Order: sequence, then C-alpha cells, then structure tokens
Amino acid sequence: MITISAFADEIGPDLKVQMDVCESLGVKCIDVRAIDGKNVSLFTVAEARQYSKRMDDRGFKMPCVGSPIGKIKISDDFNAHLDLLKHCFDLAEAFKTKQIRIFSFYASEGKNILDERADVMKRMEAMVKAAEAAKMILLHENERNIYGAFPDGVKDIFATIKSPNLKGVFDPANFAIDGVHPYDDGWTKGLDKLTHYFHIKDAKLNAHGPCVPAGQGDGQIDRIFADLAKKKWEGVMTLEPHMKAAEQFAGFTGPQLFGKAVEGLKTLLDKAGLKYE
Repeated sequence: MITISAFADEIGPDLKVQMDVCESLGVKCIDVRAIDGKNVSLFTVAEARQYSKRMDDRGFKMPCVGSPIGKIKISDDFNAHLDLLKHCFDLAEAFKTKQIRIFSFYASEGKNILDERADVMKRMEAMVKAAEAAKMILLHENERNIYGAFPDGVKDIFATIKSPNLKGVFDPANFAIDGVHPYDDGWTKGLDKLTHYFHIKDAKLNAHGPCVPAGQGDGQIDRIFADLAKKKWEGVMTLEPHMKAAEQFAGFTGPQLFGKAVEGLKTLLDKAGLKYE
C-alpha cells in the first residue's frame, strides 16, 4: 500500500486550511514543513505538540518532519546545525514520528561541493550517529546543488555511511531539473535499492520555472511506478508540487493546483496498479 502525504504548506500557511484541502482530496497525512509561515525546525516543542494534537483531532498523521537540515554551506557553523538537528528529534517525538528529512550540504563560497567530499561525509556521519543515539531515521533527499544532487553523489553517501538510520528519498523532478533522466540515470543505476521514500513532483529536463503534475514532465515517474508495482513496493509518497514557486526552503502551489497535483499522482498510481490510501 502506498501512503500519500503532502507538504501542505504549499496550499497555504494556515494548518486548518492545509487539513481542509488535503481532506477534500482524500489525503490524510502531512509532512509538516511550515505552519503559519514558520519553518518546522524553529517550532518550540510546545508548539509542535499543539499542532500535533490538532492533526490528531482531525485524524491526520505525520510520516516525516520536513526539516531543512543539511541546507547550509560546509563553511557554516556545523555544531549549531547539529544542535538544530537534535532539536528536530524532539519535534519529531512531539509529532509522533521517527523520520526527519535532511540534505547533504552546499559548497563553501567559491568552491565545488565535490571537492569538499571529506567534510560532507564527516558531517553526515555525525548526524547519523546522533540519529542512531536518538533512535531516529534520517531521510536524505536529492536536491539541487548539494553533494547528493546527482545519482553518483547519492550512491557515494550510502556506500560510505552504512546505517539503518540513514535512508533515501527519491525526488524525480530534482534530478530532471539538473538534466538527469531519473529512471534511466538514477533508478536503474542503483537508486532503486536505496529508496525508502518519495517526494512527488515532475519537471521538464533542465527546467527553469514551476514544476508540473506527475506524469507531465520528464521525471519518468510512470516507469519508476511500473517497477515499484513489480517489486510490490510499499511506503510513503509525499506531494511537493512546486507548481507556482520553488524556493530554497519552501514552495507554493495553492489549493486549486494542489488538487491537480493529487490527481496526477493518483492517475499514475492507478495506471501502475499500485494501491494507495
């Protein structure tokens, strides 16, 4: 069974509106990334508990904390960032989840992130050790301009840091925007074995501008889903449509286009014969 979730801050900032729209579209999970314009990593534990109760009262679950952890430069203060990750562990507990989305760092000013591999791995290892101690799961997303932006970088991270507390998020649009054919160049080249979770958006190759509903870009999502069906894959697919705007720490789609995004995903799931809730 596929569980559909959503970065519902793309609908709007208000949690009630987020839940109203998601519920109307048959989606009962939200990966909280922001509420009331505030990034989840900046919530107090008391705020997280309050939001969690409101979600519980409406029958919503939260599969993963949509944190921005790892979206800093290698030259930035990592110790402070590690403390922020540990705060996210407390927030995850408040939201009744063990999973936290992370990234693998931007290059220092004037440098290439591939030349800072040793520093990337040192920081990733420290975060994973912290997660192991807290019994949390870190979900690494392929994202533009970080070490794990391309399939080879993602594979290097998982080959270097072997831990059940580090798992992979596959985002087809992020690959496509960078000119990577997600199925041909990533999924069939080993990322299928590293993927625990999906972020669903689609885009044209080398796109500059908003994303499109699943199936309308070059994300090769239909081919990936066909393979998932053969493997009887089960897990979470979180909608991150970015159909109006995509920013470093957030995106925006709006209620109407969010409905188009849900429709696109469900159409592809139906076509592949993948059951969902």
